[in-house]
Amino acid sequence: QVQLVESGGGSVQAGGSLRLSCAASTSSDAITYMAWFRQDPGKEREAVAVIYTGGGATKYADSVKGRFTLSQGNVKNTVYLQMNNLKPEDTAMYYCAAAYRPVPGRFPFLVDDYNYWGQGTQVTVSS
Repeated sequence: QVQLVESGGGSVQAGGSLRLSCAASTSSDAITYMAWFRQDPGKEREAVAVIYTGGGATKYADSVKGRFTLSQGNVKNTVYLQMNNLKPEDTAMYYCAAAYRPVPGRFPFLVDDYNYWGQGTQVTVSS
């Protein structure tokens, strides 16, 4: 069973920055994608950013393009989400996710594309 350990959430004012970290308990090359999702109470979980672990290609939700950057760490299956110019609407629980099986023909941007999930870390942005 793969465990994903997240850190870096917190409270900031609008315009501030936070950096989220996620480390998988395995260095297996079988993990093909890692991602961050977020969820507000009463809303569906939505993808924020996805990275292909084999080459570093990324995809972002339109709402965070130009403000968030997802990157890989030097340790295999570790990713970082740098969040700049945060807005109150970015407030949510953020979840790290990992996928073993590549999704044919598209970037995995759906909850069902992922096999493992972290416990979540809260991000709160005040106006």
